[in-house]
Amino acid sequence: MANKMVKGFKVFNPDWTCTPGNNFKQYTCPGTFEEDVNVKVYSRGMHFCKNLVDCFKYQSFDPENKVAEVIAHGEIDERDNKCCTNKLEIVREIPWSEVLERVNQGKGNTGNRNTGNLNAGNRNAGDWNAGNHNTGDCNTGNHNTGNCNTSDCNTGSCNTGDYNAGNWNTGDCNTGNRNAGDWNYSSFNSGCFNTSEHKILMFDEPSDWTYRDWLNSKAYWILFGMPKVVTTWVYACDMTDEEKAAHPEHVTTGGYLKKLDEKDVAQDYWNSLSENQKQIILSLPNFDKEKFYQCTGIRVDGDIDA
Repeated sequence: MANKMVKGFKVFNPDWTCTPGNNFKQYTCPGTFEEDVNVKVYSRGMHFCKNLVDCFKYQSFDPENKVAEVIAHGEIDERDNKCCTNKLEIVREIPWSEVLERVNQGKGNTGNRNTGNLNAGNRNAGDWNAGNHNTGDCNTGNHNTGNCNTSDCNTGSCNTGDYNAGNWNTGDCNTGNRNAGDWNYSSFNSGCFNTSEHKILMFDEPSDWTYRDWLNSKAYWILFGMPKVVTTWVYACDMTDEEKAAHPEHVTTGGYLKKLDEKDVAQDYWNSLSENQKQIILSLPNFDKEKFYQCTGIRVDGDIDA
């Protein structure tokens, strides 16, 4: 049992109280407080930590709580990362902004023990994480080493399932990519316990293509180029009288945002394609022009015979 001066930190309730073991204690800042006890960590005395970040192993990481620098002047008992004393001086309150800087190595974090930046979670080595224990970026899940995961324990990226080593998985425990099932050791599966990629249906019929074949096809990239924006800004000078009557806000905004018909946008895109590009689409396995129209809004009739 030592009797010396030790500097440290202590976290209090918002009203500068502590309730260890349901024992109410009122403090003030600044102030010096004594207790006539034989100190023992976790049992008797006023507790504090030498390192600020260790305080939040015992107190909630809540910006409403009070955090202070303290100095122990009396007897001191120390165990693990916690200390207690029978004479404690509260030196000053630490603003929450300073707390965040002290408990994080990164910048702009609202969580604690982060070495990355702009994290709302805890113990992240990456950036922009709302979850905890991530070494990647932009994760809302926990324990991820990849990026943009919304679930937990992934080493890949963009997973909504758990325990995946690949990317874009919505299932669990996959080591491949883009699996919607579980425990797959390959990619593009919607079932479970698959070790190879399977052929896919196209136009509701079996085909010789895998999903990877589709992703690598020219047809995929041609259709991927279809405009996704179905709105356009119409300036007041180009508006019809009917449009002006329907959108009186144009006087203030200088125009209005016109919503386009998605099928018209798709059809215009199709009409802009070269004959060779259209033929690539029409040559897809099992091509069916009616199903193609239902899925895309594109009528192929009149340009090339399907």
